[in-house]
Amino acid sequence: MITDEFIKSIQSDSVIVKRNEPMYLHTSFRIGGSADCFCEVNNIDALKNVISSCKSFGIPYFVIGLGSNLLVSDNGIRGVVIKLGGDFCEIEKTDENTLRCGAGVSLAGVCNFAKNCGLGGLEFAWGIPGSVGGAVYMNAGAYGGEIKDVAVSSRYLDNDGNIKEISKEKHEFSYRHSFYTDKNVVILDVTLGLFHKDKNDIFYLMQDTMQKRKAKQPLNRPSAGSVFKRPDGYYAAALIEQCGLKGVSVGDAQVSEKHSGFIVNNGRASAKDVLELVEKVKSVVREKTGVELQCEIKYIE
Repeated sequence: MITDEFIKSIQSDSVIVKRNEPMYLHTSFRIGGSADCFCEVNNIDALKNVISSCKSFGIPYFVIGLGSNLLVSDNGIRGVVIKLGGDFCEIEKTDENTLRCGAGVSLAGVCNFAKNCGLGGLEFAWGIPGSVGGAVYMNAGAYGGEIKDVAVSSRYLDNDGNIKEISKEKHEFSYRHSFYTDKNVVILDVTLGLFHKDKNDIFYLMQDTMQKRKAKQPLNRPSAGSVFKRPDGYYAAALIEQCGLKGVSVGDAQVSEKHSGFIVNNGRASAKDVLELVEKVKSVVREKTGVELQCEIKYIE
């Protein structure tokens, strides 16, 4: 499927191309077989060209950020994986209270940048893994805050190669959902509206947030964060623990003994292990409580 002619069509100074790239190197789960072709694109023109070539050659493609919410098949990914780098990892202060962030920037990087500018409003995101683009895609949130609280606008590349922009209300934010969810478009950058705040106050709140994470979450093990969406009227972790599933394993995949909402990789977990464990948890919780858990990790193959 990946021919020398295709590779030649996408190569440039703005694209890093690797064939048969192990995806466990690019996911927080540290799980996944090889992608037929892995491209890191450094600007919009390079992104457009790679996607255009994929379409011309009939090759499927998948765009990733930091891989923090992904489970990749043990058989890898057929086609092209596109990672956003270069310009997509830049942050700029566009006015006194506003930051424009490339979709590939880590949330940690944006939080630090905002703190150094004396801008508050992002403290809740300190410690959330992943990129800004991924955070907008799923309206990431924690400790009473969500991306919807600070996202002013965003730009994306549509399926026809056009750059479009949407404003806050058109993001259609809801719990772990946005306008972008399940759409075949690529988020390019996000504009965040923040507010002036003392740098020390921001720092201490960020530290407090991180201490809460360390106390409650298994940050010392590879994972993809919270596995299940919060069911209406319940907490997934509480249901899982109530059903006696805390610490249950399939292979090296384990329901965390520290936080039942996480599945961790204890060393050599496979995607198959994780999928079997997810189904086991869903089945037991359904049988014992009548609640249907929904997985929020994206599985790709």
